[in-house]
Amino acid sequence: MTSAIGLYQHLEGLPLPWHPTTKPIPLIIYGAASAVGAYAVKLARLSNIHPLICVAGKGIPFVQSLIDISKGDVVLDYRNGDAELIQSLKSAVDKAGGKVEYAFDAVSEAPSFVNVCQVLDHETGQISLVTPKNDYSAIPSSIRQSQTMVGAVHASGDDQHFQKETGGHAGNMDFGYMFFRFFSRGLQEGWFKGHPHEVMPGGLGGIEAGMKNLKNGKASAIKYVFRLRDSACLERPKATSRKDSWSVFLD
Repeated sequence: MTSAIGLYQHLEGLPLPWHPTTKPIPLIIYGAASAVGAYAVKLARLSNIHPLICVAGKGIPFVQSLIDISKGDVVLDYRNGDAELIQSLKSAVDKAGGKVEYAFDAVSEAPSFVNVCQVLDHETGQISLVTPKNDYSAIPSSIRQSQTMVGAVHASGDDQHFQKETGGHAGNMDFGYMFFRFFSRGLQEGWFKGHPHEVMPGGLGGIEAGMKNLKNGKASAIKYVFRLRDSACLERPKATSRKDSWSVFLD
């Protein structure tokens, strides 16, 4: 849902999946191997948004499995340093027509948005960020920036500027109502997939190992799942029930 809000509610002009574009719309997705970034890639493809200029690291093989190189999609490696990445971004933008107006930053920690803004159009560019209240002062004032909070789909108050300007009723809550059902249908019918995951042994007792993997950079393009029923500290229920399979997710 974070990806959907960031793409369709905040980047004005991107087509929704049920009305896919028929013309090229270049889009930069930074952190494409993360769960939020990967879902942004999947949604963009449903909207036929191409070319996708993706940035990733160890998760590059995973991202390559998501994109469509026949439509100009590429994935760039940030691990070679900022200077080389910026050059690669500039080259990709040139191949995409020389102008990119949309960027989705699933990392939203410097230098991700700084690098993106080196190539994003400074007159009509828009960047969608996923970490609210960070210091984004390095983003040029001419580039429209927005910060996504997924809780907006559950809030009764809606601060979408277009809703205020037009006096319209529909907002983030309505968007969430619609997209939750859209995701459910896609999962049921198989044309939308979840993120790769790994069940960690020991239930709650495995959280420390999972946290260490995240800290040491061992986790890439994956979610960790911790099953409560596998926790040694919990008393096992006498009868099997659906509650037996509740899980904790660590991304």
